[in-house]
Amino acid sequence: MLTAPSTPPQGLTVSLRPAEDAYDFGYFRDRLADPALLADAVAVCVFRAPLLAVPVGGRRHGGYMSFDQLSLAMKARSLLADRPGFPDLRVRWSPYRDTCHTVEWGKPTPACWEDDVVIGRFYGYSEASIARFVAHRQQTSALPSWSSPQRCRMGALER
Repeated sequence: MLTAPSTPPQGLTVSLRPAEDAYDFGYFRDRLADPALLADAVAVCVFRAPLLAVPVGGRRHGGYMSFDQLSLAMKARSLLADRPGFPDLRVRWSPYRDTCHTVEWGKPTPACWEDDVVIGRFYGYSEASIARFVAHRQQTSALPSWSSPQRCRMGALER
């Protein structure tokens, strides 16, 4: 069985970069109900992989990022701590070996059994983006919904 080390390998760092550097910047820009939130967003870079952390505001009530190592989640939380739009930062430790730890901010995440529309609105997606996601998921039965038991265990993935 393969296991990940409990501490990050030498050279594995967490840093902040401009939001536009994030691999998923365009994804969020195209789907948020209020793309102006991106002005206060930041890319959280683990090693060389920058992913977007979008602040709360307007219709967006919460956000999160996933990390395979608890130490990386703790470092990301400390880097986001003093930034506007990231209230009530917390690390949710996963008790499952095959599931990531998360850094969450804003209001508590809706229950995992809520429907996709409720979850999409909580994360501030536009109604058109939510409708496209729901329609696509209904056409592709292999894709789990945000509210499936699989996602409950893994945490609702924004990406």
